[in-house]
Amino acid sequence: MEAYVTDRIYLDHAASSPLRPEARAAMEEGFAIWANPSSPHAEGRKARAALEDARARIKAALGWEGEVILTSGASEAAALALSKAKGGARLVFSVEHDAVRNAAPVAEQLPVRPDGRIDMGALHEALEREAPVVAIQQVNSETGVVQDMAAIAAMVRDAGGRLLADCSQGAAKMPLPPCDMAIVSAHKFGGPIGVGALLVRDFAMLEPAGGQERGYRRGTENLPGALGMAAALEAAKQYYLDPAILAPLGTLKERIVAAGLPWIPDMLAETSPYILPLAMPGMSASAQVMRFDMAGIALSQGSACSSGTLKTSRVFEAMGFDPGLAERVIRVSFGWSTTRADVERFCETWYELAGVGA
Repeated sequence: MEAYVTDRIYLDHAASSPLRPEARAAMEEGFAIWANPSSPHAEGRKARAALEDARARIKAALGWEGEVILTSGASEAAALALSKAKGGARLVFSVEHDAVRNAAPVAEQLPVRPDGRIDMGALHEALEREAPVVAIQQVNSETGVVQDMAAIAAMVRDAGGRLLADCSQGAAKMPLPPCDMAIVSAHKFGGPIGVGALLVRDFAMLEPAGGQERGYRRGTENLPGALGMAAALEAAKQYYLDPAILAPLGTLKERIVAAGLPWIPDMLAETSPYILPLAMPGMSASAQVMRFDMAGIALSQGSACSSGTLKTSRVFEAMGFDPGLAERVIRVSFGWSTTRADVERFCETWYELAGVGA
């Protein structure tokens, strides 16, 4: 029988964050309103009223003044935006999430710099050729690199293009960037799995598809999920990761640097405090994930869509990282339920596995 540590620590919030109690309570209320929101009878009208209230709360919590199309998550939102947005060719960057890349399989891919920021020169050159739809992550899901969205948005706007911001890792943790469309995923900030949204500045930017959601998305709306998403966003507005929680990482950095090992965040542009990439000497990322799991700590090798593979991260390859280093990078990600004790235990386990500062 496999040994399993019961006193476990969860540090994989970038993959999926635990359901907030506020979201759970809101979903239970939604399950009691069981009718189809598209039905014309009294029960359906009651469900529709609750759905529209959730939509308004989501808009308010995100500070979004445009429209909200509720989806089954970020993947559907990306597919909807990139297949239905009016405009020219699709441009994506080499470090984008697979959900975006798969939604635009014939898109032109643009390079990034070694620090993870996009190559603004390459973007400028592409924008001169046409007025495309440009898709980019606000916060990279593997490196945590935060893009200069204001500068990107200005460049795209001046060229007559449209900007799709993948805010899956940024929503509820930082303000939405200036953009024409934005992707939001509820389970990244403590909402339920299976619900998200495509934020659109104006419905006129999209070709209608018929069905629900003002005719832009087919399928019965997920009322419990929408209510849970709204509640999670409202709870998140009152939550900020206390710097004191991450204080032990300062000592971890000192030990890593003193041992002559690379502190990966120093090799990157500005990064989110919620995502930490680290490389351990002499141990592959997949081996580290297993060793930490045996020690009762859940973390990942990269994005959840690809962390089950043994391949070197495509993101780090695109940034030009040395393959020997890239294959040893793990991702530690923090969220609303993270405590200082969690981070301290992670650091101590890292010292033990790496033999640094012992």
